[in-house]
Amino acid sequence: MNKRQKLTLARILIAAAVFAAGYFVSESLRLPVYLVSYAVIGWDVLWRALRNIARGQVFDENFLMAIATVGAFAIGDYPEGVFVMLFYQVGELFQSYAVGRSRRSIASLMDIRPDYANVERDGKLIQVDPDDIAIGDVIVVKPGEKIPLDGTVAEGNSTVNTAALTGESLPREVRAGDPVISGCVNISGLLRVSVTKEYGESTVSKILDLVENASSKKARAENFITRFARYYTPAVVIGAALLAVLPPLVAGGAWGEWIHRALIFLVISCPCALVISVPLSFFGGIGGAGKCGILVKGGNYLEALAETETVVFDKTGTLTRGSFAVTAVHPDQLSESALLELAALAECYSDHPISRSLLAAYGRAPERSRIGQFEEIPGHGVRALIDGKTICAGNGKLMEQIGAQWRECHHVGTIVHVAVDGEYAGHIVISDEIKQDAAAAVKALKEQGIRTVMLTGDAQKVGEYVAAQLGIDEVHTELLPGDKVERVEALLAAKSPRGRLAFVGDGINDAPVLSRADIGIAMGGLGSDAAIEAADIVLMDDQPSKIATALRISRRTLRIVRQNIVFALGVKALVLLLGAFGVATMWEAVFADVGVSVIAILNAMRALNVKNL
Repeated sequence: MNKRQKLTLARILIAAAVFAAGYFVSESLRLPVYLVSYAVIGWDVLWRALRNIARGQVFDENFLMAIATVGAFAIGDYPEGVFVMLFYQVGELFQSYAVGRSRRSIASLMDIRPDYANVERDGKLIQVDPDDIAIGDVIVVKPGEKIPLDGTVAEGNSTVNTAALTGESLPREVRAGDPVISGCVNISGLLRVSVTKEYGESTVSKILDLVENASSKKARAENFITRFARYYTPAVVIGAALLAVLPPLVAGGAWGEWIHRALIFLVISCPCALVISVPLSFFGGIGGAGKCGILVKGGNYLEALAETETVVFDKTGTLTRGSFAVTAVHPDQLSESALLELAALAECYSDHPISRSLLAAYGRAPERSRIGQFEEIPGHGVRALIDGKTICAGNGKLMEQIGAQWRECHHVGTIVHVAVDGEYAGHIVISDEIKQDAAAAVKALKEQGIRTVMLTGDAQKVGEYVAAQLGIDEVHTELLPGDKVERVEALLAAKSPRGRLAFVGDGINDAPVLSRADIGIAMGGLGSDAAIEAADIVLMDDQPSKIATALRISRRTLRIVRQNIVFALGVKALVLLLGAFGVATMWEAVFADVGVSVIAILNAMRALNVKNL
């Protein structure tokens, strides 16, 4: 408990003791004793009600509680007035604790925030603010410390704990030349890291901003409750006033009895259970997802995810590792080494994974002085002038574009065809490994009734092979970036009116499709800027199986929200009717308000529990 909660608990205990003493004092002292108890437990509610009235915010729960309890005192029901306020504060304390627990769950992600960075100056290690570190500076990260900024290991070997970002406890080994990201914890060795991003642009800064703003993007259910309370509260106040006045005027009943019924009506009608439990459910769902390394940017995305009926996957980097390797070289006229050299030189200015795999297979630093003009052709390949000759390296479309007579390959993989001055020179086979949990991810989605589709720019043979291995329902191959958007548009048009389509990509070159889909899910790639910026949901450990986990979390969160709405409105409607006809007492009214709130809050807190999902 925090300091404020402890103070509220102390007030509840003192007020309860004074309230109990009221039963043992003389009749003449009971009113002063009950007033003292009421003042201890209810002064803040009265103050907030008066302050809000002065600001023009009349109809809220403070106003309802103030009118109901002061009215109870006015008609001589002193114990009931104190008891209602006492149990209202018990409910408020419970609510505060539940919200605090949800916040702590999300705040556990805030443990990634670095407090300082170590730099060497004049032979001494000093601590400075991460904001004061510039790109290119070298920082020192000692064992047990957080890595404060994104960078590349300049010196040292160690293992780093990425659990705060990914939810996975398995450490990752790093050595000189490896990239490291802020928010991870250095476990064993001393690392010297060359900073590649300023703190404001670092992974940890972007994630913290994402988490801190998650609550501002409300789900439809949250907005409904806000609008509902705006009209509901004034309506029940007017209803209570009419209940107190009309029957005595029309039927000549006792004023005291009908005023008592109106006060019971007010207590019952307090919308606390809905106003608190619905946002708390979404807050808990977001916090629970965060524990699993799934960052959800708002309750609206969690709600939309629960309605997903189609999941569309990119292939490379999403279902496959994206770690390409040359597995075969098939030259025409040239030697294998000459063909590989031309392809590596042609691709050396590209940052595509295929280009990097060609350079890795070449095994030497490319002589860039041999390269003249260079052009990257999206969805086709590259064109470069090497030693005065025009070298084209890419897919079959590029060969057809330049008129080269290319041939198919019997190997399954990505085929890079090479042409020299328009003449076909052979091809290189590059294979990508399917992620270990990709098949399980697709199976888990199908078990939840989700249709799966894969879009890829790869050749038909490669795409269909991967789709068959994973059990994907539908596959479209040889797509340019623009073609992927068109396919998603067609899939969006084919879904049901309330259904949602989610697109899963690596966040690097899939930004247009991530933005166009109902829900964009990106592989976080342990620090992919594009992923964090473009997507609505980010999987920080690159595991596609987490998509099914996110779906289960979202659907359970929506079930909890609906349960709370139906339960709260149902109980209140029943007790309101009983109260209007004089059957329900103030004790039933307390249950309909505080009791229902406590039960709804307990139910909402289940959204935090993700151990069995």
